[in-house]
Amino acid sequence: MQIAFIVSYFPSVSETFILNQIVGLLERGYEVDIYAEQIGNNLTIHPDVKKYRLLERTYYLPQVPENYVWRLFKGIGLLLANGFQAPGLLMHSLNFIKYEKQALSLYLLYTAIPSLKKKYDIVHCQFGALSFRAMAFCTINAPQSKLITAFRGYDISGFIQKKGIHIYNDLFKKEIFLLPNCEYLKQLVLKLGCSEKRVAVHRSGIDCSRFLFIPRYLPPNGRIQIITIGRFVQKKGIDYSIRAFAKLTNKHQNIEYNIIGDGSLRSNIEQLIRELNVSESVKLLGWKQQEECIEILNNSHILIAPSVTGQDGDQEGIPNVLKEAMAMGLPVISTLHAGIPEVVEDGISGFLVPERDVDTMSEKLNYLIEHPEVWHSMGRAGRTRIEKDYNTQKLNDELVKIYQQLLNLGEG
Repeated sequence: MQIAFIVSYFPSVSETFILNQIVGLLERGYEVDIYAEQIGNNLTIHPDVKKYRLLERTYYLPQVPENYVWRLFKGIGLLLANGFQAPGLLMHSLNFIKYEKQALSLYLLYTAIPSLKKKYDIVHCQFGALSFRAMAFCTINAPQSKLITAFRGYDISGFIQKKGIHIYNDLFKKEIFLLPNCEYLKQLVLKLGCSEKRVAVHRSGIDCSRFLFIPRYLPPNGRIQIITIGRFVQKKGIDYSIRAFAKLTNKHQNIEYNIIGDGSLRSNIEQLIRELNVSESVKLLGWKQQEECIEILNNSHILIAPSVTGQDGDQEGIPNVLKEAMAMGLPVISTLHAGIPEVVEDGISGFLVPERDVDTMSEKLNYLIEHPEVWHSMGRAGRTRIEKDYNTQKLNDELVKIYQQLLNLGEG
């Protein structure tokens, strides 16, 4: 089986769930190539990218400009640059009569690969917002393939608010299988009009062998380490967890809050830390390699994932870091947001609070600080849940079965 992954960025330090699928498929003997719209972060590269030489399997598609005039101008450049390799293919991409909107939008031209020699069985688009590029890829490069499109959060929330509720109408009309990563996102997809026969939840997993369970107890020095990992963007809600933490610093002198990540809101977060006068106890650690994150999680006691719905409608599915922390035995505090209640059992593996509810978040954090005796049982419950439902080995086996079922349907 030959599989093409369509992704936004590669490599991407924050998208280990995609990397887990790629590696899992390669380990099962399948061929996987990666088609990305943009080069990702080459400064912080996951070890598996090097181990499996994934950059040698990665191809970068030309970005499609939003402005149509500029798109047309650059499209002429593509014709001049690549026309000698496969003039028939490029002219085929401009067949407006046959392909109508796909050709008129120039997506086929921007996606045609003159040097492509492979015949893909499966094209796996990793985000709904990329489905237009993925449909073009199948039309012009792999017409015999089956297309699968995953939905992971923004693509079925903020993207809909930005582009309108009919943006996926063409996708839903085609025989394409959709894989939202939680039940919450599945319901959003169905509300937009997709047939339930072509939708199935496929969770994003983690490699449980990398995230070892460690029982959490109060350390001898009494210093409690609290951790958050995430991009500094609105939907991560990091400003709310900082405010919740700050409410406890006068009461508890033995707590420290470490935040791994970076992003467009960094200056806002730095200013908030100064305003709340918690610079001594709140540390911004920047981006870290996965192994560094694991080491920091090993030395932490409580994780906060304060996700919120952004002003632009952007939502998460389920933050991967929640699964990683739970697998490692940390009690967690998160929010009643999107698919998070599907993984965190309130009062059992952690606590769930309403979005942006600083007071309740602070109250739950205070409870965990003052009751370290519950850490072990909550951590064990979290590990059990992750092993059962979010183990990437099981989920990759499930993904292969989905691929095979689709191919068998095609043969039938």
